Amino acid sequence: MPRRNTAGSYGSVTKTFHWLIALLIVTIIPVGLVANEMAEALRDPAIPSTAEDFTRTFLLFSIHKTLGVAIFWVALARILWAFTQPKPRLLNADNRVEAFLAETVHWLLYGSLVLVPLTGWIDHAATTGFAPIWWPFGQSLPFVPKDPALSATFAGLHVTLQRVLIISLLLHIAGALKHHFIDRDFTLRRMLPGSSAVTTPPAHRGSALPPLAAVLVWVTALGIGTATGLIVPPTPTAPPAELADVASDWQVTEGTLALSITQLGNTTTGTFADWTAAITFDETAPGPLGKVEVTVAIASLTLGNVTAQAMGPDFFDADFFPEATFSGEITRTETGYVATGPLVIRDTSLPVSLPFDLTLDGDRAQMTGKLSLNRLDFGVGSTMVNETSLGFGVDIIIDLRATRGQ
Repeated sequence: MPRRNTAGSYGSVTKTFHWLIALLIVTIIPVGLVANEMAEALRDPAIPSTAEDFTRTFLLFSIHKTLGVAIFWVALARILWAFTQPKPRLLNADNRVEAFLAETVHWLLYGSLVLVPLTGWIDHAATTGFAPIWWPFGQSLPFVPKDPALSATFAGLHVTLQRVLIISLLLHIAGALKHHFIDRDFTLRRMLPGSSAVTTPPAHRGSALPPLAAVLVWVTALGIGTATGLIVPPTPTAPPAELADVASDWQVTEGTLALSITQLGNTTTGTFADWTAAITFDETAPGPLGKVEVTVAIASLTLGNVTAQAMGPDFFDADFFPEATFSGEITRTETGYVATGPLVIRDTSLPVSLPFDLTLDGDRAQMTGKLSLNRLDFGVGSTMVNETSLGFGVDIIIDLRATRGQ
């Protein structure tokens, strides 16, 4: 079988691209639909979920995302190959309406095979957590910031364009079957693997109308998606009541309180937006140097696509346990400082020691520290009793700057 295309037949390379993409598509679509159904069940508090449910959902989404990235690269390779090849002419070119529709659908397919996985990839890169892409090049994309609103927008674009792809695919299949069973021509046979069917198509002049029609279809689909609220980021819910200010000898001027977990072998980091710290500290004191009282609003945690799950009853259970607290006495160590005292998460209080580094410059201070915990000690994710999908270890990472009050 010739490797290159001719005016009347497809070469082996084009056929390989065609059927490889077809195989990937018929795999990725049902996997994505099932994964979405399972994710909806996980978000529904009325439906009990087990650790196996989470693991299976994460697994299916990872498969879906990985196949999407594969489709993106294979589609680009096919398009680049097509630019180097003559395009076999349509066998029904003398039927201008059918020829126009066929070429429009082809443009929709080519474009969608790039746009659909790309929008899904940007959605994935703009957030953190929830089912990694299985490849060695990381989960981020250049020029794509971590932004929940951006992620929500591209998630809507992904779903909208995905529907265009599915409709175009169905029309493409219907057209191929019509050619084979009704017209009884060589349209389908000349694309079959191993077939060397060659025919002499009628003369056909290219036109700019089919790509313009494809663009019009995409614009219409995006308009419908926007009008129905699918593409617009969801309206934010009313934020929870902020924690009240606390009296403190040292005022935190800026800082980050972050949380790091391991999900399916990948590190996912989130941050708490609302927390307070009441700090007394005197570096010249002969005994304990001071004390720190920290209160954290659990509902202010952002943890990528798994934020809602983290707030659920199996994890932080934010509705019943809206705050976590830490009360620590500060002492000096040989290498730095440590705050020791009880940490309360959910309904569990355990003594912990938070080692930290402190840089003092007059009335200014910079503090960095990390506290490593076992989530099971606090009953967080108690139904997930192995580390296959969610690791036991959780790191609390603190980085703040403070000034001494007057």
